[in-house]
Amino acid sequence: MLTKRIIPCLDIKDGQTVKGVKFINIRQAGDPVELGRKYAEAGADELTFLDITATIEQRSTFAELVEKIAQNINIPFTVGGGIKNVDDVARLLDAGADKITINSAAVRNPGIIDALAGRFGSQCVVLAVDCKQHASGSRVYLDGGRTQTERETQSWVKETVDRGAGEILLTSMDHDGTKNGFAIEITRAISELVSVPVIASGGAGTCQHFVDIFKKGKADAALAASIFHFGEINIPDLKIYLKNKNIPVRIK
Repeated sequence: MLTKRIIPCLDIKDGQTVKGVKFINIRQAGDPVELGRKYAEAGADELTFLDITATIEQRSTFAELVEKIAQNINIPFTVGGGIKNVDDVARLLDAGADKITINSAAVRNPGIIDALAGRFGSQCVVLAVDCKQHASGSRVYLDGGRTQTERETQSWVKETVDRGAGEILLTSMDHDGTKNGFAIEITRAISELVSVPVIASGGAGTCQHFVDIFKKGKADAALAASIFHFGEINIPDLKIYLKNKNIPVRIK
């Protein structure tokens, strides 16, 4: 059985790690290079770096910062934010990223998924989906959660996988930063819909929340930020908890 992955996330704004609640009320969380090193040493399975204002500010991701972090970790490293074309991805991979995550540019130009998968391989392309529940169903948001689209979450995810996305990073904006638990229903629906791995994001607050998203939500990985940044849960303790709940994890 494949092990479940624990992935700390570095949300980057102005070169510093930050964290908000439901994509707003942003506060400082520490130096990204030091945090990345700490998480790698603590046994994190991967690290994700999201430049959360690159798209809205119409600029590229901080390649120099990506390079500094990559030099200090020995785990798979996913980078996203502000990616618009194949050249952007090539630059980030050269800087040390193992995978890239793309959201807004993919919705605006779905063909970029085909292009990236064709050039770098599906294993390199993580499709990030920021979604929010409405009366009519779950809808996709862009620009760091600022722009609502008419795209329905499940149909969009299915299209992106058909185009070559190798993994889905699903963030529930309704749950983000609340520490009330992951969005189990939409995560399970997506996990059952596609054959690629699904990373659940948004809402982690307790060790039991990770158990729930793996068992009930059928996620392949779980991503969290503030509970790790501010020392509310440490990764070794979380993994021991999960192992005791019969969830397969890699123990360092």
